[in-house]
Amino acid sequence: MPSPRTSPTRPRRLAAALAVAVALVATAAGTGSAVPEAPGARDASAGTGLREAMFVGNNWDGTADVIASQGDFERIGRLNVIPDKEERLREIYLNPVKLAFFLGVRSGPGEGHDQFVDDMYASPDGSSMVVSRPSFADVVSLDLRTGRINWRFPVAGYRADHMAVSPDGTRVAVSASTANTVHVLDVATGRELGSFKTGDKPHENVFTSDGLLWNMSIGEVTTALDAPWLDWTKGDRRITVVDATTFKTVRVIDMRERLDAFGRKDLSDAVRPVAFTPDEKKLYFQVSFYNGFLEYDIEADRITRAKVLPGNPKTDPDRTTWVNDSRHHGLSMSPDGAKLCVAGTMDDYAMVVDRESLQEGPRVEASKPYWATVSGDGRSCVISESGADRVTAIDFATGQRVASVAVGDHPQRVRLARVPADWTGPSGS
Repeated sequence: MPSPRTSPTRPRRLAAALAVAVALVATAAGTGSAVPEAPGARDASAGTGLREAMFVGNNWDGTADVIASQGDFERIGRLNVIPDKEERLREIYLNPVKLAFFLGVRSGPGEGHDQFVDDMYASPDGSSMVVSRPSFADVVSLDLRTGRINWRFPVAGYRADHMAVSPDGTRVAVSASTANTVHVLDVATGRELGSFKTGDKPHENVFTSDGLLWNMSIGEVTTALDAPWLDWTKGDRRITVVDATTFKTVRVIDMRERLDAFGRKDLSDAVRPVAFTPDEKKLYFQVSFYNGFLEYDIEADRITRAKVLPGNPKTDPDRTTWVNDSRHHGLSMSPDGAKLCVAGTMDDYAMVVDRESLQEGPRVEASKPYWATVSGDGRSCVISESGADRVTAIDFATGQRVASVAVGDHPQRVRLARVPADWTGPSGS
């Protein structure tokens, strides 16, 4: 696969994409037809006819691999998440505005590729997978047995992004990144239960046990205006916290103010992946361009510590070559809250860090790791290696690699799920 560091500059890609859009619109008329993430939840599947697994979203080829949630993490089966591809493309080609954004996703966050799957969760009964599809600007529910679409929800605007599932697995929140909106949908029916406005380019979503829903908006990450003095061009970046039932705003957190007070005016305030402590009193988070993470005391409302992690001498110092302003993108925490696992995306490694002392574990070489989550038994950190098309498990206790499994093209999100115990793929696949 092409190296993420050899692509042309983003402004040139966008100009080329818009030119292609005009040509495609001219010929469009002739186009042919064309469950909750809970480490340790494995026991809850006993006697239900379900098994715990992990969903792996292969962003560029439009598939999701289902792998074991622990042990050797072997691949169980694969699901096509774009069975309606020809229909969606025909719809896009016939709409000049949709086509321009479709090609913009390809030339910007897609690094020259279409983004067919971003995030996914299982329904509580394990019968379906709910998937956000950035390039198609929608969320769909797919029947795991047949591979057919149960329902489809087009998001506001032109791109769907990260999701989060409620603690009971019945609701899913999805960021509509070009509309500055988060939709909350019923997992069973796809019906919209509510929505709320955010800052620019909503990204990560997290439900917390106190009945709140957190959204982190990251601003514009696809321009080449990446010099620190141009940070103001990135837009309104903030954390929006809402009541998860009424969707009314409870709190807005501007990390710019907190970073300045902490003495880090040099850091971006675009909050990327996050991890809460088990008691949800502290939040650990990554920001754009930073090889490290920060600690935020929620009750005291202040940043308390920052941890810088090693760079890689081979990393291109030109920030405009870093994928969507990421330096490190992927953060998870062991179930006991003792260890953090960090995906050092542009530095090509992952690492377990002791949360109390911030002592670094061994560096585990990884190719463009893009996400970090926790295995079903809670013993391992599981990262997606988007540059090597594999998923790798790292032992929280030792910090060492314990398993790797090959998956599809450009894996990103990895989520715990439950699937039928005898499932190996849709019927007829």
